[in-house]
Amino acid sequence: MSVMNASSAATVGFAPEEVDFGLSTRQARLKWVVVVNADLPPGRAANAAICAAAPTVTAVPGLLGADAADAEDTMHPGLPWTGCSVLVADSATLRTIRAKAASRTDIFVADVPAAAQSTRVYSDFIAAVGKSRTEDIDYCAVSVVGPRNPVDKIVGKLPLMP
Repeated sequence: MSVMNASSAATVGFAPEEVDFGLSTRQARLKWVVVVNADLPPGRAANAAICAAAPTVTAVPGLLGADAADAEDTMHPGLPWTGCSVLVADSATLRTIRAKAASRTDIFVADVPAAAQSTRVYSDFIAAVGKSRTEDIDYCAVSVVGPRNPVDKIVGKLPLMP
C-alpha cells in the first residue's frame, strides 16, 4: 500500500473547531470515499478497502469521532463521523481516480497496489512497487479525502459497493 501526496496530508483534515458530531455527513467540509476495484472477489475487496482506510485514518486529522459508551459503560471506539462511502470502479477508472486525486494538493490519497495482495512479505511488496511505473500499477483500492465538490467530481457517479 502506498500513500500518495503525503505532503498534503498535513493540510487535509479537520481543525478541532470543525469537528461537530451534530452535523450530517453531507454537511462536513471534507468527504471521504474508498473506491474498490469492482473485479475483486468479496474477501479481497474488503481487505483492499480496509488497507486503504488504515493509513487514511492515521494521516487525516479529525476523521474519527469520539468513543461511545453504551448503557453499561462499555466503550466502543470512535467511528468516522464524516462517513465513508465505499464505491466500486473498473481498473482503468480506479487508476484515473487515483491520478486525478493525487494531482491535487487539497486531497489526501492512499492506494493499495495489486502487489499488496500478491505478496506475503512486506519487503517483497515494496520491491514489486519499486519496479513499477506509476501509470502501470493496477490498484485494488484508493482512499480519497478532500473538499466535497472536488471529490464528487473525481469519483463522479460511481455506484456503492454491493
